[in-house]
Amino acid sequence: MEEFFIFTGITLVVFMVFVAPIWLILHYRSKKQVSQGLSDTEIRSMQNLAEKAEQMAERIETLESILDAETPNWRSRA
Repeated sequence: MEEFFIFTGITLVVFMVFVAPIWLILHYRSKKQVSQGLSDTEIRSMQNLAEKAEQMAERIETLESILDAETPNWRSRA
C-alpha cells in the first residue's frame, strides 16, 4: 500500500512540475490568438477567396445560360 502512495506522489509531482505549466501556457496562448481575430494577411486572403468565389458563380451562371439556350433539357439528364 505504501508503494501505491509513493507512486501516486511521484506521478502528481511530475504532473505539477512539467505537464501542468506547459498545458496552461499552451491553453492561454491559444486563447490569446483566438481573441485577437484574423491578421491582415488572413483578411486579405479571405477577401481574395470571396472575389474568386463570386467570379466562379458568375461563370457558372453564364455556362448554365449557354446550356439552357443550346440544350434545354440538360438539367433533367443528371
